Amino acid sequence: MQKSATLNLRVDPEVKQSAESVLSQLGLSMSTAVDMFLRQVSLTGGIPFRVALPEAPRPIEVDSMTDGQLVEALSRGLREAEEGRGVEASAAFSRMREELFGA
Repeated sequence: MQKSATLNLRVDPEVKQSAESVLSQLGLSMSTAVDMFLRQVSLTGGIPFRVALPEAPRPIEVDSMTDGQLVEALSRGLREAEEGRGVEASAAFSRMREELFGA
């Protein structure tokens, strides 16, 4: 099938460059990737992936917890930190500042 329609898109230059890098490794051009996306939209009748906000961790309601529930929540957090599944506070705050203020 011959391609004759043209799309003009404005995207963040860094996002474009990053996507082009990944697509290049996959042996795909940006045009082919966009064509694949649009075909999937047509085939599925919608966006072909889940579109949602990331789930934020639920706040811990300390006032409504029993002593046992509080100890379990604190123990779970300690285990995660010991397993390296946490982030140092300074790194977390730096990332938040960067995402919020671009600094």
